[in-house]
Amino acid sequence: MSWDIGSVRPVSLAELGQSYRRYRLADAAAETAMAGSLRRWGQLSPLVACQRGQQLEVLDGFKRWSAARQVAGLTTLSVRVLAVDERLAKAAILSLNHGQRAARELEEAWIVQALVRDDGLTQVETAHLLGQHKSWVCRRLALLEKLSAAVKEDMRLGLVGPTLARQLTRLPAGNQEAVLALTRRQTLTAQEVSGVIDLLEGASDEQMAFVLAQPREALARARGLPTALRDPRLSSAGNWLAKHLTQALEALTRVESWLRTPNERALLARDREILQPLLARVGDEAGLVAELVLGPQLERARLS
Repeated sequence: MSWDIGSVRPVSLAELGQSYRRYRLADAAAETAMAGSLRRWGQLSPLVACQRGQQLEVLDGFKRWSAARQVAGLTTLSVRVLAVDERLAKAAILSLNHGQRAARELEEAWIVQALVRDDGLTQVETAHLLGQHKSWVCRRLALLEKLSAAVKEDMRLGLVGPTLARQLTRLPAGNQEAVLALTRRQTLTAQEVSGVIDLLEGASDEQMAFVLAQPREALARARGLPTALRDPRLSSAGNWLAKHLTQALEALTRVESWLRTPNERALLARDREILQPLLARVGDEAGLVAELVLGPQLERARLS
């Protein structure tokens, strides 16, 4: 649907309702910047609203409305009024703000939950209305319905990103906060968090306690790799290199395991032909790194 239809007219700030603001994250810094823009340039684009009874409710332009209240003498804003029902109003909120905010996945989840739980749409109908796949709807619904209240609050505050939140939905709500605390305490990478959650799924109490106490050692034992802990014998640079070499080794080990799985190794002849230059580059880069670390003579001695 095109959202640039509907009449545009000046509306008093006091006449604009904010009930749909519950689906948006607040951004005080952006509102302050918007107030400066309004003082300097005036309003560059109209707000979008819909009629609900005797009240106009804002769908797009919450920052402009809040910023306008900070500008002396500004009492009205230009508003485009759409004739939409409740479901289309929610779709408009997402569509009109597409791609504008890094944390918008939580806002999308709020809209999806409202359409499914409040408006009675199925997940398939919601996906069709929003122009998305059903799996997109499922993932956003899970962000709200499978996350603990504390994790959702951290996500709302921007302390937890959508990628980590999606990983945490794989765990019971009671374990999510423990893994989140572990992630922060140990500064785990996204890949390590995924591995930790893999280990926790179906683990006994004793196994769970070990994973939560020593996550990197648990991952190393599970994968048959050396533990990626800080080595007191190494300098800061040496530990940095050891960490990244271990990560590269983990990646290659996963590839090897994938290739050894009968149902997954059905590479075609043209696959090998296309991949050959990439494989050669991987080998060349590994040799170059070894030479840079060990020196040309030591590397040649190692190979011989």
